[in-house]
Amino acid sequence: MADDKSKIAQADRRTINVNEDYEIAYWTKALGCTKDELKKIVERVGVSLSAVRKHLGK
Repeated sequence: MADDKSKIAQADRRTINVNEDYEIAYWTKALGCTKDELKKIVERVGVSLSAVRKHLGK
């Protein structure tokens, strides 16, 4: 069976991969930001979900 990329595995939820469209779609919805905002934040603070959330004030 092929991987279901519409759902991100629990282990993968600690980091954000802005090179994958399905992850961008998931994280922009989950974090309430745009694709461009997400990419800029990841560029600034790194791929750690906790760092991105902290930057967003969440």
